Amino acid sequence: MKRALANKNLKHTLILLGLSCVFFVLGNNVLSLTNPDEVFYAQTTREMLQHDSWTTPYLFGAPQFEKPIFLYWLLRISSMIFGTSAFAWRFFPAVFAAAGTIAVYFLATLMFRDNRKGFLCAIILMSSGLYVGLARTVYTDMVFSVFILLALAAFWMGYVNAGRRGLGFLLFFVCAALAVLTKGPLGLILPGLTVVLFLAVRRELRVLLHKGALVGLVVFLLLAVPWYAVMIRSFGRAFTGEFFYNDHIRRILEAEHPQNDTWYFYPLSSLVGMFPWSIFVAASFVSLLARLVRRTLEPAHLFLAFWILVTLVVFQSAHSKLVSYVFPMFPAMAMMTGDSLYRWAAHRSGSAARWLVSGFVATALVLPAGLVVAAARFREYLPPAPWVYGLAALSVSFCVAVIVLAARRKFLECVYVMSPVLIVAFCFGLSSTDIDSRLSSSSACRYLREHDTGRGSVLCSKYFSRGVYYYAERDVAVVDVGGASFFSPHPIPFLDSDEKVRDFLRRQPKTYCVVDESSLRNLRRIVANNMRLDVQEKFGNEYVATVSAD
Repeated sequence: MKRALANKNLKHTLILLGLSCVFFVLGNNVLSLTNPDEVFYAQTTREMLQHDSWTTPYLFGAPQFEKPIFLYWLLRISSMIFGTSAFAWRFFPAVFAAAGTIAVYFLATLMFRDNRKGFLCAIILMSSGLYVGLARTVYTDMVFSVFILLALAAFWMGYVNAGRRGLGFLLFFVCAALAVLTKGPLGLILPGLTVVLFLAVRRELRVLLHKGALVGLVVFLLLAVPWYAVMIRSFGRAFTGEFFYNDHIRRILEAEHPQNDTWYFYPLSSLVGMFPWSIFVAASFVSLLARLVRRTLEPAHLFLAFWILVTLVVFQSAHSKLVSYVFPMFPAMAMMTGDSLYRWAAHRSGSAARWLVSGFVATALVLPAGLVVAAARFREYLPPAPWVYGLAALSVSFCVAVIVLAARRKFLECVYVMSPVLIVAFCFGLSSTDIDSRLSSSSACRYLREHDTGRGSVLCSKYFSRGVYYYAERDVAVVDVGGASFFSPHPIPFLDSDEKVRDFLRRQPKTYCVVDESSLRNLRRIVANNMRLDVQEKFGNEYVATVSAD
């Protein structure tokens, strides 16, 4: 029996690893690093290499303290192995995405005592929109969230098996320490609050008195504290003011993105981020609340509920909101959804079956409906006609397959058919000849390298400044008349008034500019009859222009 179970686990693991190569790795070198964040992490790592630094991140030639060190260590290692291609920078986020998928498989299997249900949960996670997106981008969020997942999985292993409790606590604190080195104190706060609240409600806080918890805490301090101590000793208030106040406390008090500062932002964006499982995620929440009211929640469901609740409450209290901030709760959402879907599919009759049919059919229709809308409203962005026709035929076949399977009440088969939908859409998007220039500054900077033989500073819109600095390897200045400066200060000229822009342009006989349409209009108004402005090329939403001072 144990051998059969081990063989099944091995089979599922190998399948998930193979799918991970397709979902997270395939095509990672096609799209250039995007503005403004991927180039931020890549350029920081490149400057660390130039300074031969393993402790201090650099950007624009100066130390920067926006994020801790762990992701930069990973990127340095990746660049030493693969070079500095887009594939190299995106390698470790993809590796961690695969690790997170495998971790959800084993954690869900342990929680629900069913490896088929664990496999379903892993498939739902790895095929959800935001998970695929963050697996393919150079952000801290995937690495951070997987460490949170691993910490909570380690705790659960020790919780349900008293013989492994010491090991569980040790691994919990090791993973929490690495999360703290990836994104900051929340690496301990999120899993720690989840565990404490879960045990408090279960009236089992005595579990925390296990000697393994003390050993784990000591290991946590040994792993997490030294880098922070080195930075505080080296940079003092420059580090503490930027990292602890500006990037943590200030984000609680002020909205970096005011349009996101609403009560419904996280619930709505999380549902969208879980597409194509959004309908089923919402339904599983309703089911969870119903069982909570009836007090029929099992410990595993209660644990998942606190995991999600703690993440939402902690980030909802902050005015600065991005959907990636609540990404640590996505594994819990996937497990909750997979568990519910498996139970509903097992009924195969009654109201559960009827609504499952409706849910799968409605979700299946989204792809062709989206293609129709894109063809009508975004025709100029679409790939060549053969790609469009091919996707149209594929989407029709996909809809027919899902409808037939749902009608025959083969609901788990519907999940497996629907899971590749985002990868198909991703490949479709990459086939557009315009996609790279709309997301990256690589095309505009290629033009600069070919036509600008000088070494003067490039004038950029705020959004493009990091990308131009990375791709052109030139000094940059930002034009943003009447705009707000960067949330975290950058050591580059920020020109927010007409006079500052004129003074900057007069210092160079000819200035190349990479700007958006709004900044271009401002430049036309500012230079007026005193200077000459010529638009050379347009790449996506970036205009390459020259301003001559004579």
